[in-house]
Amino acid sequence: MLQLFPLFTVVIWAGNTVVTKLSAGLIGPASITFYRWLLAFVVLLPFTAAGLWRARAQVCRHWPKLAALGTLGMVIYQGLAYYAAQTTSATNMGILVALSPLFSALLSSLLAGERLTRGAVCGGVVSVGGVLWLIARGHLANLAQIQMGGGDGLMLLAVLANALYGVLLRHWHLPLGSWAQLTVQVGCALVFLLPWYGLSERSALTPANVPLVLYAGLIASVLAPWLWINGVQAVGPSQASLFLNLIPVLVALAAVLWLGEKLAAYHFVGAALALAGVWLGRAWRAPLWAI
Repeated sequence: MLQLFPLFTVVIWAGNTVVTKLSAGLIGPASITFYRWLLAFVVLLPFTAAGLWRARAQVCRHWPKLAALGTLGMVIYQGLAYYAAQTTSATNMGILVALSPLFSALLSSLLAGERLTRGAVCGGVVSVGGVLWLIARGHLANLAQIQMGGGDGLMLLAVLANALYGVLLRHWHLPLGSWAQLTVQVGCALVFLLPWYGLSERSALTPANVPLVLYAGLIASVLAPWLWINGVQAVGPSQASLFLNLIPVLVALAAVLWLGEKLAAYHFVGAALALAGVWLGRAWRAPLWAI
């Protein structure tokens, strides 16, 4: 059963992309981001408070790094995703999320000194081509009219922030347990989210948007990390990460079934190129300097 936990996690994350799209028009980006992480914090704290108190010296020593992680993963990534959902489709969002492992490989080389591989470079070129094809809606001439303020551009920036979050999390090796780190990161994120929430037009909780907040705050923010942590321990990080390639497929399927989105040929081309780039990055491990 533990071997299936990475698959369950990816299904939840794909569902959260659809939930993010559904939130557009029902609840403001600042409100759902704040409510989501507030709910997660309230649920996590009773289970982690005692351990955090015992590790308070480490928390105080490393709080700038924990705050940076919370800002990247919970404020910038999810906040931009909610804004992106207002002007792009869930299908596009899912395809762009699938680029996160490739961005992680490139950022690891730039920031953490990990050796850049031929697959990362070639895969990056292929994946960027797929993203450009997607953003251009299958007609490259449309790129001249694209502005990065659009939903696809915002989602691309969100995915880049999330990839940086993952790279820093691995590189810093913070001396805290996974749940303790998550709780502190969420707490720091709430501090940064509070001014944004206070200055934005606040959305009231309604019967229509409460299920979205519950899914994002409980299932995607608490259950999914628990499943992922245990799944990685059961099958290993390399095998677990392969399941991430299913995200665009699952998101596209859910978008067709529940959002009424229609798939076009450019979706398939863009997704195929993006996934091919990710596969190249993982499969072709020869170091770049050996060329």
